[in-house]
Amino acid sequence: MKHRKYIISILFYTALLMLWQLSYTAACDWLHLAKPYAVPNPAGVLRCAVLLSANGTLLSAVLSSLSRVLLGFAISVVIGILLGILIVHSGYPGQNLKPLILGIQTLPSICFVPFAILWFGLSERAILFVVVMGSAFGIALSIESCVKNVPPIYIKAARTMGVESFDLYRRVIFPAALPAFVAGLKQGWSFAWRALMSGEVMSASTGLGYTLMTGRDLADINQVMTVMLIIIGIGVFIDKGIFQFMEQKILKTRGLI
Repeated sequence: MKHRKYIISILFYTALLMLWQLSYTAACDWLHLAKPYAVPNPAGVLRCAVLLSANGTLLSAVLSSLSRVLLGFAISVVIGILLGILIVHSGYPGQNLKPLILGIQTLPSICFVPFAILWFGLSERAILFVVVMGSAFGIALSIESCVKNVPPIYIKAARTMGVESFDLYRRVIFPAALPAFVAGLKQGWSFAWRALMSGEVMSASTGLGYTLMTGRDLADINQVMTVMLIIIGIGVFIDKGIFQFMEQKILKTRGLI
């Protein structure tokens, strides 16, 4: 059954690529509705991917982007956890802080780029700032929701047994909120990944965002499409290969699936 599922997926994406190539040929060669240099095509994307891989540009860009986003995401998790707990336990200030954080979270990540450049210049810290600002507040809101959704009976029972303050979070709240917390981390990762691209296209000298803008400057639409597909592929891999695996593992351990 599993092999059949994989075969169907391969056939689907093969048909999609064939349809893409056919559409390109029809639009550019047969009907002359578009210029070949303005429309990407599978063959051109494949050639570009091979060229970028052969000269080391692709590997260098992927490693640079991943190192930035991992550091920024780690900082965002720490800030998000602290902010989320602050919202839950600060009473009236927390009630007013939450709408502010929600409002900041709705801002597109590129809005933080001018601040980053003015404060940090065209540097790695500027990109890191954009990544943190793009994801930390989403994680904070997820933490607040996770903590509030822990059944109150768990907390009451723990306090009855003398568990308080930090131990209450370590032994009761965080374990109970773990499945929802992982879902929040997955959302935060997607925000961080998108924020990274916003930072790199504006101020980076290496990375996937920089490589994408180089393709634009060279009027190489296939390079632009190649980088876009790699960005999508890495995002899907992280989501399915790491976060979904963690979710499934936690739910299976607790007998929920």
